[in-house]
Amino acid sequence: MGTPLPHDRTGAPRTQWVVADPVIAAVAAHAAGGVAGVVRLEPGLTGLATQVARSARQKINGLTPAPTEGVHVRVDRSAEPPVLRVCVDLVTSGQDQAAAVAQAVQREVTRAVGDATGLTPRSVGVSITDIEPYGAGTR
Repeated sequence: MGTPLPHDRTGAPRTQWVVADPVIAAVAAHAAGGVAGVVRLEPGLTGLATQVARSARQKINGLTPAPTEGVHVRVDRSAEPPVLRVCVDLVTSGQDQAAAVAQAVQREVTRAVGDATGLTPRSVGVSITDIEPYGAGTR
């Protein structure tokens, strides 16, 4: 049996919420994908395998999976407060400065994840895997 949660001032047990890693990844993916200059998020080989397995589990359970491609989340829940690290792999437009897009993604992911989950990422790493010279669909 687990250790009971501490009680608040009224004597009621405190509630503990745990936000699952895929939820954090979906919030981060949505935020990163909305940044100007981001053409798309780009999952690596490991990310593709993880996404396929996660999508299959959710579809079996009748759920529609939120897109998390190109985002990897690590949460150290043994630390107090938990330590969150987010990595985003993406493709930028050749019309925009890659470093400026990466910085904007870092800011937006940090803001969105903090607003949605109450957890502020300690770090948001951005890897630019490709640059499309003509941007999204402007060839």
